[in-house]
Amino acid sequence: MAKFIFPKANPVEMKDSYDFVVIGSGAAGMTAAIQAQELGLDVAIFEKLAVLGGNSNRASSGMNGVETFVQLQNGIVDSQESFYEDTLKGGGGTNDTELLHYFVTHTESAIDWLYNHNINLTDITSTGGMSQKRAHRPGDKSAVGGYLVKGLQKQLAYKQIPLFAGTKVLELIKSGDQVTGLKINNDQIGEKTVNAKAVLIAAGGFAQNREMLAEYAPKLLDLKTTNHPGATGDGMKLATAVGGTLVDMNKIQIHPTAQQDTDHVYLIGEGVRGEGAILVNRAGQRFVNEMTTRDKATAAINDLHEDGATLILDQGIRDAFKAIDFYYAMGLVMKGATLAELADKANLDAKNLEETVAKWNEFQAAGEDTEFGRTTAMDRGITTGPFYAIHIKPAIHYTMGGIKINKLTEVLTEAGDAISGLYAAGEVTGGLHGNNRIGGNSIAETVVFGRQAGKQAAKYVLDL
Repeated sequence: MAKFIFPKANPVEMKDSYDFVVIGSGAAGMTAAIQAQELGLDVAIFEKLAVLGGNSNRASSGMNGVETFVQLQNGIVDSQESFYEDTLKGGGGTNDTELLHYFVTHTESAIDWLYNHNINLTDITSTGGMSQKRAHRPGDKSAVGGYLVKGLQKQLAYKQIPLFAGTKVLELIKSGDQVTGLKINNDQIGEKTVNAKAVLIAAGGFAQNREMLAEYAPKLLDLKTTNHPGATGDGMKLATAVGGTLVDMNKIQIHPTAQQDTDHVYLIGEGVRGEGAILVNRAGQRFVNEMTTRDKATAAINDLHEDGATLILDQGIRDAFKAIDFYYAMGLVMKGATLAELADKANLDAKNLEETVAKWNEFQAAGEDTEFGRTTAMDRGITTGPFYAIHIKPAIHYTMGGIKINKLTEVLTEAGDAISGLYAAGEVTGGLHGNNRIGGNSIAETVVFGRQAGKQAAKYVLDL
């Protein structure tokens, strides 16, 4: 089968006016564009980079959803209330409850919407901090991000929604209290003013912006990041320049498992642990409930003072999480026919590692981890050779702060008033996740609030 290559729009064909302009080509922006066009709007997407998809491309574990047909097919009886409480607890009780309530009550319809657009997340796995399996992923167990981005791009192509790459938005234009357009600079045609009845900012976070990190979280400047190069906070600056306000900017998530032993930082998806992997220290011993929230797992790794920790898994876990094949191809994974051979390659205590895995397998078989209280992701033990190890350490992963919005995705001023014609969705926004984002909630956020932005923009434009 030929590889799908998304056809970028020719800048020469950029019109002077659109009903709805989306800034950013990640999952939130594409979802909003598709939804708005289906409701009758003339839509265009502007992306500053040549590479499309933003951080959405890098998501690996899944998209959280509750009360879905996929959960029921897997015998999982779940509830929106439980999802709400898990997410609120994970966020330290500081989540924006208006956004959170909308979020947990719209993931089922988001999974259905994707399914109806030939994006089929029909398998399910676990993420840290979730009391049930909620992370939906492709049926072949592959990484959710690339699959979702490609699926949405196919929809853009089918619906002939233009996506202009190499197009940086310089500023938003206001007439009175209403956003009415944008000034852009395109690599081929230069600067241009584009009129728009509504604008969505879906430009991602700011983990690659050193100046913003220094302002909001200077203690994190020594850390590397898993983010793509375009995550520089541009959308937040666009919003504040026209009166929008920001929230939770000092709340930045550190992902506990990133492979950083090469020139590139690779996110090792939470699904590795979600399918049964354990974490060990240099002594070859467990030290944490691997399925706790990311902030707690990160703290436990840092408290070792051992330059990270090591994930231990077997062939069964590799088969259940296909992203491991990519990690292996990139040279990030050590392999041993036996645990003793693996320990030698990973510089771990072999005797302790064998004892740790044996004890873990007993916990798994009994369904009770009496050592660290792990209660999820215990479907399989570490029993089937060959065995694998991945050295990891924490890295900046997600900026939970951003543009303040309401549940309609309208951008708000400091006084709490909505800016007419201006919307925001995805990682560029703040408030939903509180102090700590639960794995699987970012992709869910892009689809839930991307759809909402598309719907609300359509309602706003068609009512003008």
